[in-house]
Formats: sequence, structure tokens, C-alpha cells
Amino acid sequence: MASLVPPPGRSEVLSLFRSLLRTSRKFTDYNIREYAKRRTVDAFRHNKDLSDPSAIAAAFCEGKTQLEVATRQAVVYSLYAPKVKSIMEIALGSHIRFVVFCGCIINA
Repeated sequence: MASLVPPPGRSEVLSLFRSLLRTSRKFTDYNIREYAKRRTVDAFRHNKDLSDPSAIAAAFCEGKTQLEVATRQAVVYSLYAPKVKSIMEIALGSHIRFVVFCGCIINA
């Protein structure tokens, strides 16, 4: 039986991808923010070779559901944001960058 929902177009899929990445930036915690971004990219890479229209529609629907969940979670996490930054946020926020090269730390 044919699916009643047509598969999404390229622009709809790209819009969903951008929305998920935008939502991942709203997480206040570095680890959760990076996890959401990595999970988005991995899921889209995993589904990039889908050719069956019903599978594409199902993956798109799952992505929309994940976007709704991520949006709600970003709000909840912002309400209970930690007062102290993580070490990664402190290191990324400073103007001094260190590069590890051949086991030596070089100020870059």
C-alpha cells in the first residue's frame, strides 16, 4: 500500500537539518550542545542514502519529532543551567589558544 504522506523535498530536509543545528546551539551545557550537534550530523549521514519514499518520510518525521524534543529540552536545560562553566567553555572562551605539537605545548 502506498504511503499517503509524500516524501519531503530537499529544501525541507535541509531546513530540518539547519533547525536541529540551531536548536543544538541553544543548550547551555557544552557537553549536551556538542552531543546534540554530533547526533544531528550522524543521523543525517546515516540516512543520506535512503531511496524508498516511505523510509524517507519516516526518517523526516522522526527528525521533526527529535526537533520538538530538543527544543523542549533546551528550554528546560536553560532553566537549570549550571552557574560554573565547564573547562571546555573556559578554554574555548579564552583568547590564548594552545596547540599540541609533537608532545610540546606551543602558544599559538
